[in-house]
Amino acid sequence: MPGPPGASVFPPAGYPRGLPMGYNPQQPSAFSYCQPTSSTHPIQYQPGNYPVPNKPASIIWMPGPTLMADCPPGLEYLKQLDNIHVLQHFEPLEMITHFETNNKYDIKNNLDQMVYIVTEDTDDFTRNAYRTLRPFVLRVSDFMGREIMTMQRPFRCTCCCFCCPSTRQELEVQCPPGITIGFVMDHWNLCRAVYSIQNEKKENVLSVRGPCSTYGCGSDSVFEVKAIDGVSNIGSIIRKWNGLISAMGHADHFDIHFPLDLDVKMKAMIFGACFLIDFMYFERSPQRSSR
Repeated sequence: MPGPPGASVFPPAGYPRGLPMGYNPQQPSAFSYCQPTSSTHPIQYQPGNYPVPNKPASIIWMPGPTLMADCPPGLEYLKQLDNIHVLQHFEPLEMITHFETNNKYDIKNNLDQMVYIVTEDTDDFTRNAYRTLRPFVLRVSDFMGREIMTMQRPFRCTCCCFCCPSTRQELEVQCPPGITIGFVMDHWNLCRAVYSIQNEKKENVLSVRGPCSTYGCGSDSVFEVKAIDGVSNIGSIIRKWNGLISAMGHADHFDIHFPLDLDVKMKAMIFGACFLIDFMYFERSPQRSSR
């Protein structure tokens, strides 16, 4: 029980208006976050750092680059990088409810600075009816929320012969949205994943060759990016093994490497190939309970 109010005490010199010298009541870290109670004498908190509930985590973005005449708008970031990390968001509700949700990814550099945010834009019926075979649209946004790149995967029926060209997977990359800069084409192979990276005229420029076992358990899965001759090594797309989370397939982590001086459009195409690989080999649909 609170005691009786004490006698009034005037603040000493150096404490104008009863506030410590240098104390700023407008400073977020210097006022109490608790609301006054119904008591006659509310609880008072000393100035200091207190946890603020529901405070959003701050995102550190990569400093904005200058515009470049020979670079599609929004790809100036890739022009400065030779390595990016693709981090898929973990969705626990997807595991609990078995309801497929839109995928979300953070794209970061080696300094853990955000470069892009990638969000899937697919309706609920398509996601849950077709699962990992679903057609999708991925929208890539920069720090201002502008959509600077779009990736589209059309639906391909896989019930026919696997070597039939009409069943092979394809990804179209547009940058800026509406202007195609290239395609990622899947090719049938008995032992491993094989892709070709093409320009806007569907001319082969690069190739991607995966490991013999793409479902790497306990180790990283490396997809080598090579020149059109199949010999010269250009870069790599590495699916990192993250233990149990990787086994469940709900939060993949990819590490993409390419030369710093590589054509920025080809960097964007390698970046796009990462998502087609993810959906084809590492995306796990929530298991439905059997009756």
